[in-house]
Amino acid sequence: MSEPTTRATPTRDQVHRAPKVLLHDHLDGGLRPQTVLDLAPGAGHALPADDAESLGRWFEESANSGSLERYLETFDHPVAVMQSAENLRRVAQECVEDLAEDGVVYAEVRYAPEQHLEGGLSLEQVVEAVGAGFAAGEEAARASGEPIIVRQLLTAMRHQARSREIAELVVRYRDRGVLGFDIAGAEAGFPPTRHLDAFEYLQRENAHFTIHAGEAFGLPSIWQAIQWCGADRLGHGVRIIDDITVGPDGKATLGRLASYVRDKRIPLEMCPRSNVQTGAAASIAEHPIGLLKDLGFRVTVNTDNRLMSGTSMTEEMVGLVEAFGYSLADLRWFTINAMKSAFLPFDERLKIIDHVIKPAYAVLGAMS
Repeated sequence: MSEPTTRATPTRDQVHRAPKVLLHDHLDGGLRPQTVLDLAPGAGHALPADDAESLGRWFEESANSGSLERYLETFDHPVAVMQSAENLRRVAQECVEDLAEDGVVYAEVRYAPEQHLEGGLSLEQVVEAVGAGFAAGEEAARASGEPIIVRQLLTAMRHQARSREIAELVVRYRDRGVLGFDIAGAEAGFPPTRHLDAFEYLQRENAHFTIHAGEAFGLPSIWQAIQWCGADRLGHGVRIIDDITVGPDGKATLGRLASYVRDKRIPLEMCPRSNVQTGAAASIAEHPIGLLKDLGFRVTVNTDNRLMSGTSMTEEMVGLVEAFGYSLADLRWFTINAMKSAFLPFDERLKIIDHVIKPAYAVLGAMS
């Protein structure tokens, strides 16, 4: 089988069939609108719309504010219906099934256990309910001929004070489907350095973690995430572009921080559609991902919040194909970048690259 060397523009069907790897996806940002409708009455929660189509449109329109803070407010509704073990299992299973149908073969899905305790669950019960849902989703995907591996990332909210507790939860469950830690929430006023105790604990325990940085806030948040906290990956990291100057001749000059990020191969979990919604990028065509790819940064493509952005991995990649003229070879590059950057053990990453991603792209390339 030949490598996908052709520069022909891939069709939507080819993009859909191509294997994908997803590192930055929020569980509470990916519910089906119908599921939110189904679960809301039992949770005693009022919604802004009473049919799935209207509700889905409300989420997307509300998220298109250009403000990260307003974008984050849309999570109130899905979080409200995710307060029981039964509901968490359903949401987690449907998440896996939806990703598998979209051609995702490996995903790390994150959520904040501390946001799902209002119904009386413990942190441990939340993690176990989500794990059970992921396992059921993987089994259903295998049965339908769409095998997928999905693991958990546990998030602490950066405006709260439970990060050390969540970090300890990560370590307790790291051999039971939990691969890493994250902090999320509004960046301005809540720097990652507020959570140094958690990061130092994770480093002592040889645990993996990513940090939301360089999305709504600038270079200082990226610098702190890397140099003070020791992040393995950067959630978004889009503002690294502020440390790159492009001259009249088109030549790019990297500042010290941008050079460090590129030299160290620190993965950037980029989410183009979400970044446009929150004002981190003016459009997909103007998103820094194009320049960062050209400069050889470890760029990955992600969905962030499929419900709020009305997106999927297929939609994200098709958007990049349309904006930048990417080929199957480019999409393969993004995909292998992501698999290399996963928190899965090295031998398991290599197995997926060599036995799933490369063969599938070779077939697609031969057919294009």
